Amino acid sequence: MSTTVRVPADRAATRPGQQAPASRAARKRRNSPNRLRTLSLLAWIGPSVALVVAVVVYPLFETLRAAFQKFSLTGAVKGWAGFANFEKIFSDPDLTRVLINTLIWVVCGVAITTLLALPMGQLLNREFRGRRLLRIALIVPWATSVVMTAIGFRWILNYYYGVLNPFLMSLHIIDAPVDWLGDERTIMPVMIFTAVFISLPFTSFAVLAGLKGIPEEVKEASQIDGASRWQAYRHITLPLLRGPLMVTVLLNSIWIFNSFPIIYVLNKSNPGYQNDTTITFMYKIAFLTDRDIGAGAAMAVFNVLIIGVCVAFYVRRARLE
Repeated sequence: MSTTVRVPADRAATRPGQQAPASRAARKRRNSPNRLRTLSLLAWIGPSVALVVAVVVYPLFETLRAAFQKFSLTGAVKGWAGFANFEKIFSDPDLTRVLINTLIWVVCGVAITTLLALPMGQLLNREFRGRRLLRIALIVPWATSVVMTAIGFRWILNYYYGVLNPFLMSLHIIDAPVDWLGDERTIMPVMIFTAVFISLPFTSFAVLAGLKGIPEEVKEASQIDGASRWQAYRHITLPLLRGPLMVTVLLNSIWIFNSFPIIYVLNKSNPGYQNDTTITFMYKIAFLTDRDIGAGAAMAVFNVLIIGVCVAFYVRRARLE
């Protein structure tokens, strides 16, 4: 005798490995907010990602590809060059001088800017009449176009019609006009001074932001302990400013390293590569002296590697600390 077990229709419709229609509908309802959230995030970050790809990723890819190609004087691709472009720039006798100039340019520019920004940040952090006006005036060199600022310095320092030589001669500081932009002894200091003039506002406000982040309780505790101003600054303020300063030094190093307009505008009348950095050296190889786009692209890749090493060193130091 057999026994028949009746299964409800709703349970019979659900077999192993299958879900009931009601559960699938509930799951869709639960997933719909997540999908909407994902789509909204893509809508917000999509334009930014597209801009980064168009402005950074694609040009970097094209530069890397051009570094391994041969080009004619008109810019037409002639074929594959392999590592010939890299061999050309690394065998150039002027590269050593250019690398030394780049090291002097970046180290002196960043060091002087940082040393001047520390007291400037302290000054801006104090309460005094005219502080707001000083802050606004300090922003102007940073907000103005770098090319315009460099052209302004070129006019001021011009040997024939510049205003600096007559001014210094009227004060009897110099006896004859000085060719500030044509003398190899003065052109590099002039370019460094211009870079410091432009980058000082950003660094000063970064120091000011770091000072604003130091708790007042820490300052009051140092006063109670009898620490002098120099002791409090050395043992409390500077260590607490280390994080913001490291970020600022890194950003300043990248900016000064890549500062093509200053060097090109102030140094363009001088022949050769005696006062060039790797950035202007790259430009001249590609478009002026050699007109070799492949070699210029190889130099651009080398510049990216230099910046990458600096960033990797900073990240490593930040992790260790």
